[in-house]
Amino acid sequence: MGKVTGFLELDREVESYRDVEIRIKDYDEIFSGTHNLDQLQQQGSRCMDCGVPFCQSESGCPIDNLIPEWNDLVYNNEWRDALERLEKTNNFPEFTGRVCPAPCEGSCVLGLIDPAVTIKNIELAIVDKGFEEGWIKVRSVSSRSGKKVAVVGSGPAGLAAADELNQIGHSVTVYERNDRIGGLLMYGIPNMKLGKDVVNRRVELLRKEGIEFMTNIDIGRDISTKELQSKFDAIIFSTGATKARDLPAENRNSKGIYPAMDYLTSNTKSLLDNGYADKSELSAQGRDVIVIGGGDTGTDCIGTAIRQGAKSIINFELMSQPPADRSESNPWPEWPTIFRVDYGHEESNKVFGQDPRHYQLLTKAFVRDSDGNVSGIKTINVELTDGKLNEISGTEKTWDTQLVLLSMGFVSPEHYLSEDAKIDTDERGNYKAEHGDYSTSKEGIFSAGDCRRGQSLVVWAINEGRGVANSVNNFLMNSKRAG
Repeated sequence: MGKVTGFLELDREVESYRDVEIRIKDYDEIFSGTHNLDQLQQQGSRCMDCGVPFCQSESGCPIDNLIPEWNDLVYNNEWRDALERLEKTNNFPEFTGRVCPAPCEGSCVLGLIDPAVTIKNIELAIVDKGFEEGWIKVRSVSSRSGKKVAVVGSGPAGLAAADELNQIGHSVTVYERNDRIGGLLMYGIPNMKLGKDVVNRRVELLRKEGIEFMTNIDIGRDISTKELQSKFDAIIFSTGATKARDLPAENRNSKGIYPAMDYLTSNTKSLLDNGYADKSELSAQGRDVIVIGGGDTGTDCIGTAIRQGAKSIINFELMSQPPADRSESNPWPEWPTIFRVDYGHEESNKVFGQDPRHYQLLTKAFVRDSDGNVSGIKTINVELTDGKLNEISGTEKTWDTQLVLLSMGFVSPEHYLSEDAKIDTDERGNYKAEHGDYSTSKEGIFSAGDCRRGQSLVVWAINEGRGVANSVNNFLMNSKRAG
């Protein structure tokens, strides 16, 4: 520990985003693109080097990042050593440093009395400096095992598994049904939060290290699982949880109502293909937009709609507004469920003069015009009493809208792949495989990521990818097909 009194002497200073007025005019990353290294060194000194570092605990970092170690190394200006420690546990810190909500900061011991260490900012600065200085290079694989592994799905879980297995020496082929590699990283998270140049940079590194990538191939439809099994010694399903939760209200089939992920994907694909925001029927330009559901995806819809030129934006939340501070039922080191203002909310407040979120609203029905287009939403206010949502009479309201985006999470992976492979699913519809083992009901087929554990964070997907790689390696080395 470099500065034992750092946490007593210094306040939390977070790296700022680009100014709202500037960033809403483009789809470039909201981050400034530069790091104040002196400030970050000071923030590293605030780390208390706890006897029990809860930032690495079950409630903190899912991949057990060695946070106190690289905080101290940054404080001492030893950035390359900090990168070496970061890469011990995290395959893709350039992703998590941008999109992770930082549960590690929610578990920071300093957070009991003062604002937590800016762990996420420090992580991103370490990896960004690693690329800038040329420290992150193509790694050579000394020898090959002769074993071949197919990874189905190229999101963070699939890429992490592929990376780990390739470095061990197995030959890895990644199959992606879309036209670009990255899964959620490419099409699920908008460019202003995670630049696609950042994703492509990592993919190219993995490609040069020996991983083969196959796009526009939908396993279970274009190629059967049985055919894949005949060519590979093991298969990993890491397809994500892509079956969106729907809202079966009256007039749901009206035109202009879309799942949030369809909307975000359409915009990103247009941006990458043509260099401009999507101008299809999914565009928010000139429309009153209503986003139903919050979370990161809802915020991303808000930010995207603003950049497309929405006339107005409203965000429906079913539950009540979170408190400003932890409640008694939400003690440290649990993730603090408190009121937050994310980038999209900040932008909406600047553009429209108000936070877009309206709480305790239940959608009762959609309204449509004579042409079948959505023209409004009927709602009623609700309150939670004894664990049940009750409607409040007299609070009925109709909201004007011409574009509705459903951002209510995902229920499970799509099942055509599991049906083709004839593997079991659990009670939630996920591919059934125990954490730590990751093997499905079919020998040689494994599952990891959101398709196994349910919708979760990118950092949890990396955790699963690393875990399934270890399980697959043990299987390959101990199976009858070994040698």
